[in-house]
Order: sequence, then C-alpha cells, then structure tokens
Amino acid sequence: MIQAVIYEDVVPIPGCGGLNALSPLADLRASFDIRTGALTTLQRLRRGLGLDVVALLPRAEVHGVCAESRDDANRAALVNAVLNPDRSVLFINGRCVLPMPEIGALAEGEMLVEAATGHVIAACGPGSLASELCLGQAPRLREKRASTHALLSRPWHFKAFRDRAIAMDLELFGDGAGALPSVAPPAGVVAFGGAKLTIHPTAKIYPNVTFDLEHGPIAIDEHATVRPGVILIGPLYIGPRTVALDKALIKGNTAVGPQCRIAGELSGTIIQGYSNKGHDGHLGDSWLGEWVNLGAGTTNSNLLNTYGEVSSTALPTGTNERTGQQFLGSIIGDHVKTAICSRLMTGVVIHTGAMAAMTAAVSGCVEPFAWYTDSGNRRYRPDKFIEVARAMMGRRKIEPSVAYVERIRTLIDGV
Repeated sequence: MIQAVIYEDVVPIPGCGGLNALSPLADLRASFDIRTGALTTLQRLRRGLGLDVVALLPRAEVHGVCAESRDDANRAALVNAVLNPDRSVLFINGRCVLPMPEIGALAEGEMLVEAATGHVIAACGPGSLASELCLGQAPRLREKRASTHALLSRPWHFKAFRDRAIAMDLELFGDGAGALPSVAPPAGVVAFGGAKLTIHPTAKIYPNVTFDLEHGPIAIDEHATVRPGVILIGPLYIGPRTVALDKALIKGNTAVGPQCRIAGELSGTIIQGYSNKGHDGHLGDSWLGEWVNLGAGTTNSNLLNTYGEVSSTALPTGTNERTGQQFLGSIIGDHVKTAICSRLMTGVVIHTGAMAAMTAAVSGCVEPFAWYTDSGNRRYRPDKFIEVARAMMGRRKIEPSVAYVERIRTLIDGV
C-alpha cells in the first residue's frame, strides 16, 4: 500500500472572517471529510488508490473537530501524527475529489498540479514539505500538469464531480474489501433493469418499493429503512440508518449519508448526514450539510427559466460567479433550518446556522447564523443557537463535543 498524508490547503477569501472559499461545506469539517458522493473524499481516496494513510493535516480551525470524526477509529492518532521531515511520503490535497491514476504514478520529487489554478493536487517528497503544502505553496519539485479539473475550490464544484464520484463509490461497494454484503430484495418489491442492487442484510425494505436499475446501481446500507411506496432510481446510495419515508421519490445521482429522514422528491443531491427532509417538496442538484431541517413543503429550483448557466455567490461579501452548471439547486450548510413552504431559488448558498422563515423566495447568498424573516434579519444568539443544536443532535443521541461547540462559537464570532 502507498503511504500517504492527506492535507488541507486553505483557499482564503480576504475580509470574510472564519469563512473560506469552501464555506459552508467545510465550516465544521476538513475538506477531505466532505461527502462528495456516496463516500467522503477521504474514504474514496483511501479505497480508490489503496492508500495507507499515515497522517491527516486539517487546517488549524477544524483540528479539534477533525480529530473527533466518527469516520475513523484511529482518527485522533492520524490528526496528531508527527511526520518525519526526511522520510518521503505521498501528499494528497484533501480537495482532490477523485483518486486520479496520475497521483499513484508520481515518483519521488514530482508533484501534480491543476492546470487551471496552479494548485497542487499531490506531491511526492519528504515530510518537510507539509508546511508549504498546507499554506497553498507549490514546493520546488518536478511539475506534472493534470489535464482535467481536479480540486474543489468553490461550494458548487461538488456538482462537477458528483456523477463520477457516485458511480465510482457504487463500484467500490461491489468489489474488494470495501464491498457491502447483500441480500435479495424481499417479496412484494419491484426491481427492474440490469444494474446491481445491493441491500445490506440489516436494512429493512417494505412491500411496494420500486427499484429502477435501468440507469445505474442502487446501494442500501446497514440498518437503513425504505418505507412502502418509495420509488428509488439509480445510481443511488442510501446511507446507514437513513429512512426513506412513505411514497418518497428519490432519483438518480443522489447520495444520502447516515441517519437522515427523506420524503417528497429528491434528485441529484448529496446529503452529508443527520439531516431531515421529512415532508413533501422538491430538492434537486443540491448539497446539504449535517443537522439541516427543511420545513414541510420546502422546494427548490435547479434550472433557470432561460436554460442558461447558473451564477452564484459563494460568500456574503463575495461577487456573483459563473458556476459552469446548467442545473444547480441549493447549497445548504450545517444546522440550517427552513420554515414551511420555503422557496429556494436556483444556485442559492445558505451558510451555516442560518434560519429562513420568510414568505419571499430565498435567493443569492444567505449569511451564516442569521435569522431571516419578513421583518428583516437578525443574528442568532450564540447560546441559543448552541442550545438548539444540542437539542437536535440529542434526537440522534449525539452530544456535541467541547471542540465542536468551540468551533461554532468561533464561526459566530467571525461573522
């Protein structure tokens, strides 16, 4: 196996406090812990390249929450590992979504660079390179240029990698050490099409569920529940202990992380985990963080009436940017709440901790920790916000750690 270090290089935006160019996706996690398909980026890099990850180098502000991640039993040891400055390892940028073959082919003294940005994708060299790479600096190594877009640099870039990442993840689930165990669908279930259907033995599938496998595989992970009348269209992943509620329509290129509640119509959407879309309403071509709650009837637009390219604004003080996407829905940070019948416009970015409770459609870029109503917006009080967060997390029997609460306070203080 290849010994590797996964690191974060910060992509800062001046004057935006604790936010960076990957906010809100990376406000409460390292960039390599973002769910960019059925798997997080770190999980995909490990499996796809056969890596022996010897260290994780998150940026300083998420060091504590990264060390406590539920994804790795030895996470704290990896985050606190001390690199030998003279020993050569393979460094991989945590914003690199796909396990590109060029990464594994790097020889010592070489680095792979994204042609469009000049940012380093991976480098093979001594441990002393870590500080340069984490600062976003290119070390003095022989340069190779990647021919394709490789790195997340803006929140909407999840969409550029989504389909390939989900396809790769579903294939990884079917092969090798990472394969999910599977059982045949129970009686009363309709399954058609030639792609693979994976149902974990602990998952519960009710009668009158339809699996459409004509366009891609479907994987249902451990202890997930699919209620009666649900229609599932591949390629699709339903994560551990997630519940697809009665008569939900979940379309292709969707990946739902652990312990979510899904109802209504969902398409082309990635959910980090622990979030609720428990009622009717459409959500398409979107990314949701953790601990999101969408009120009944919340619906988004993912296509302009002109059928043109969607523009979006990444940060509240930022400018409108072209996304390169014709279909782009909502980018919704952790702990966001929407009121009943909320309307989310094409390409909206709603930052961490915001609450949208107004009759007008939500558009543009919504500030973090802001409470939006018809009478204007005001800042969420830190203690009240943390109280609500504890209550919601407690419903999944999770207690926020000291590091997690401190990171939230730092975010609130920085905006």
